[in-house]
Amino acid sequence: MKLLYEILLETNATYEVFADENLSLKVGDYCIITKDRNVDYGKINKIISKLAQGLEKDLPEITHKATMLEKSKANENNMRAKSAYRSAMEQIRNLKLPMKLLNAHYTFERKLVTFQFTADGRVDFRQLVKNLSQCLNTRIDLRQIGVRDETSIIGGLGTCGQVLCCKRFLKEFASINVKMAKEQDLSLNPVNISGCCGRLKCCLKYEHEGYIELDKDMPRRGAFCECEDGVGKIVDRNLLTQQVTVYIEESSQYLSCAKEEVRVIYPDKYKISDTKNKSKKHKPVKGSAQDQQKEIKKPVKHKEHRKQ
Repeated sequence: MKLLYEILLETNATYEVFADENLSLKVGDYCIITKDRNVDYGKINKIISKLAQGLEKDLPEITHKATMLEKSKANENNMRAKSAYRSAMEQIRNLKLPMKLLNAHYTFERKLVTFQFTADGRVDFRQLVKNLSQCLNTRIDLRQIGVRDETSIIGGLGTCGQVLCCKRFLKEFASINVKMAKEQDLSLNPVNISGCCGRLKCCLKYEHEGYIELDKDMPRRGAFCECEDGVGKIVDRNLLTQQVTVYIEESSQYLSCAKEEVRVIYPDKYKISDTKNKSKKHKPVKGSAQDQQKEIKKPVKHKEHRKQ
């Protein structure tokens, strides 16, 4: 039986691997991984699930649990990665490249160094790769990632007080827009709807469908309604509690009612005001239609000029 695991690197990056169940791997064990014709080293972060047959072709494989000698070599690789990071930062400053270097990672056999960075746009780093390959005497892999991926690597706490979703469980970032925040009756203040990465919060997406279901039978803001205390106007609503806040004009009070206790109405006074506006636009013409036709058909008499 094959099992699916999540591997955590020293750079806080994660990826999925598979291994045979007979290896008896546990969370926290360090292991050796075969990945893209290279040998990697990492720690098992969690056991995801059992893997179906045929799905292991595109995934890296854990060959065995790391020994003490392999762990000491991995620690040495971490020290070399920090030195490579400092060298890369120096080269970036010399070349004046508009990029932010995040981390460096050596493969277990030191045949490849992977650098991750962020930038606002595309960066021409060909000269940087040449300089680093000569300095480090190994192959160089530069990968540009987005600000969301950067936040998932670094981690942090959200406004809810919990660890960021992208750090805990969210692996794929779906497209999010401001319309989702509007449909959830959220304030469009960027401070409230933006996450640590500066983009819209990821939780706006996977809570969106639930809010749409709650919004189906809820009255809108600004609608006039009738409740036990009289006729009023809906000034606020809460989709989670399914309650609305009604302002009663006669008593000048704000009442909190359930959606079942109110009924949306259309007051007659607003209909009258509409008819008045229409009457102002179309003013009636004096006289009947027959009189108007007579005036049109009435011949015009021309004055005769007398001859002197």
